[in-house]
Amino acid sequence: MAIIDFGGVKEEVITRDEFPMSKALQVLKGETIAAIGYGVQGPAQALNMKDNGFNVIIGQSSAFKRDWDRAIADGWVPGETLFEIDEAARRATVVQVLVSDAAQKAIWPIVKGCLKPGDALYFSHGFSIVYKDQTGIIPPPDVDVLLVAPKGSGTSVRRNFLSGAGINSSFAVAQDATGRAYERCLALGIAVGSGYLFPTTFEGEVYSDLTGERGVLMGALAGVMEAQYDVLRANGHSPSEAFNETVEELTESLIRLVSENGMDWMFANCSATAQRGALDWKPKFKAAVLPVFENLYERVKSGAETRRVIESCGAPNYQQQLGKELAEIGNSEMWLAGKATRSLRPKEAARQITANTKGVGGRGAN
Repeated sequence: MAIIDFGGVKEEVITRDEFPMSKALQVLKGETIAAIGYGVQGPAQALNMKDNGFNVIIGQSSAFKRDWDRAIADGWVPGETLFEIDEAARRATVVQVLVSDAAQKAIWPIVKGCLKPGDALYFSHGFSIVYKDQTGIIPPPDVDVLLVAPKGSGTSVRRNFLSGAGINSSFAVAQDATGRAYERCLALGIAVGSGYLFPTTFEGEVYSDLTGERGVLMGALAGVMEAQYDVLRANGHSPSEAFNETVEELTESLIRLVSENGMDWMFANCSATAQRGALDWKPKFKAAVLPVFENLYERVKSGAETRRVIESCGAPNYQQQLGKELAEIGNSEMWLAGKATRSLRPKEAARQITANTKGVGGRGAN
């Protein structure tokens, strides 16, 4: 492991130099890896492993025609590399459970019945194992239980792989039945395209992940954008001006500076007026949202957010309801203004984005 200083706290990480692809191929030699679910993470992880030379098959219910057809379009062959969930799980020695969290509860009896002693059960989210009282997912004692959690959507996992950059992932072993669980876990992390791997626990992964998704990464980001946009519009600014000052400048300029060298570097490379205002208002925003984040983390840790996910996402009309909620966002003035703004970007940039994402799985799930 490499020892890296994260802001004064030293942590161990695994890089591709220390655990090269050749070692991963050796560790998983003779293994058959079944990616169960061709929705969000499934396509990206499976295609990356296939491109890296691993023996991969897909387990996908043909009843979900969109995902089944997409698997075929991506080159998986029914009866050869594409199977129903139970058949894929029986053929595999590593079963990757990559359907949505709510769907994992539904298919668990099928998967459990297909596991053999010595198999590895793999997750990309700690949800089902940590909240086992709600999901009912309790692995048998004779299988390895592994976690590799890429820090990005399936789109990012595939896009970063194709660019050669890789994506950061956390990893954990909840159960070592074979004595090989740790090496298998690292090998799978490298196989799916991780740039580097950092250790966690199933609890640590799910608590941080659920907080992040509801917070800065998605929920808070969307809410803060809407609030600023609404204030600008209420004060007479045009949709294009409000959108550019709220979203476009962030996503097309400033966040890239943060990614390259950090928030302080981004501040230092903006105008003195922007610097002063940002430094003055940062503590006000932190004070305003800190109680919200504290409440959010407690709800995650207590299982309240899990109950909400299982009850909502497991409902028969969930996809229809989800479509309505997403349409409300997409059809709002702010994101219609965003669509118009994106259409004005240079055509070459648009073509490059399309090329980078060709063949990448979308946001759908079983």
